[in-house]
Amino acid sequence: MKLMKTEDAVGQVLCHDMTQIIPGAYKDARFRKGHIVTAEDIPVLLSMGKENLYVFELDAGKLHENDAAERMCALCLNDGMTRSEVKEGKIEIFAARDGLLLVDRERLDAVNAIDELMIATRHGNTAVKAGDKLAGTRVVPLVIEEAKLAEAEKLVAGRPLLELLPFRLKTAGVVTTGSEVFRGRIEDAFTPVVERKLAAFGVAMTGHITVDDGLDNIRAAIDDLRKSGVDLILCTGGMSVDPDDNTPGAIKASGARIVTYGAPMLPGAMFLMGYFDDGTPVMGLPGCVMYARSTIFDVVLPRVAAGVELCKRDFTTLGEGGLCLGCKPCTYPNCGYGK
Repeated sequence: MKLMKTEDAVGQVLCHDMTQIIPGAYKDARFRKGHIVTAEDIPVLLSMGKENLYVFELDAGKLHENDAAERMCALCLNDGMTRSEVKEGKIEIFAARDGLLLVDRERLDAVNAIDELMIATRHGNTAVKAGDKLAGTRVVPLVIEEAKLAEAEKLVAGRPLLELLPFRLKTAGVVTTGSEVFRGRIEDAFTPVVERKLAAFGVAMTGHITVDDGLDNIRAAIDDLRKSGVDLILCTGGMSVDPDDNTPGAIKASGARIVTYGAPMLPGAMFLMGYFDDGTPVMGLPGCVMYARSTIFDVVLPRVAAGVELCKRDFTTLGEGGLCLGCKPCTYPNCGYGK
């Protein structure tokens, strides 16, 4: 650091906090360590009795934390996001719309492995609302080697680490199975739950068919919903191994490519995920979706609603964190379930 006259310090970086005292009104740091002096600051500093200032000498190849923070933010910021002003070397990133947050974990880890750089984010594959905080970025020291930022930028290669996908699916058809519902012996308590969960992501249930047990009945209902052009098909019930539980077989018989039947999550082990040739997703929902507060359906639905096509690995990796602890009250999604 070096000592210089205050009038000559415009553009220089302060080495320590500058406290201003106004008797009976104010006593606090008026200028923080790391602040870059502006022309407007000079009269204020002089009024505080600061005729001279200690400032950092930025050598070639070094960056102030605020300049570095701008470059760190650029590694993350993407469409549908806003950012805060830089403050003490930190910038926060927020959602500008509802959507699904995706995080490139591998490249994020690579950036965070560079000494003195840090990016902290929400979990990826998370549904967020406009205004939600997504990430925070900063560098650790007040002054950092520019080469470290250049290394991070090379790793990211112009593709932001974060994505915020809008929810794209708009319509869904539901097949309700079971002779007890079909014959009016009990009220259908499953469909209202599904309809409410769909609505949370802007998906309307525009088709609903209740069928008797039997593979052919279920397959025919699926075919009818496909012809109606819905974006998503859901089959409720009949997902276990009982002899009259025909839903998995009917989905396969309807021509769907099955991604998984069964998943390492509780509740939700008997879940089925598949796709038709035109990309329309189809799910078989186990009975737990009707009565459990949070299930695999809550974990998968945001991704499907955002148009993300899932593969087998998307399900096999759900085992760690796939056990719901049944907390009362339930705090999902603000917990470890499905993460």
